[in-house]
Amino acid sequence: MCKMTAWLNKKFSKMNEWDIFLVNLAVIAGILFIITIWIAAMNWVQSVNPWFFLIAWIIFGIRPFYITFLKKDKK
Repeated sequence: MCKMTAWLNKKFSKMNEWDIFLVNLAVIAGILFIITIWIAAMNWVQSVNPWFFLIAWIIFGIRPFYITFLKKDKK
């Protein structure tokens, strides 16, 4: 197994279903943020303030980022 694959498996093994759900919400909010700043995007998405999606993306991504990259391993 590649060193990077082993490292990613170790990091992502700490995630539970809640973290995966939050990652999905963060991706959705990030995509909506990109769509709202893109001029040719859909009208209903453009009517929403893009900062709302950026804030949602950050909020949904905080816990999974912390669990995956910042939390110390228990040995």
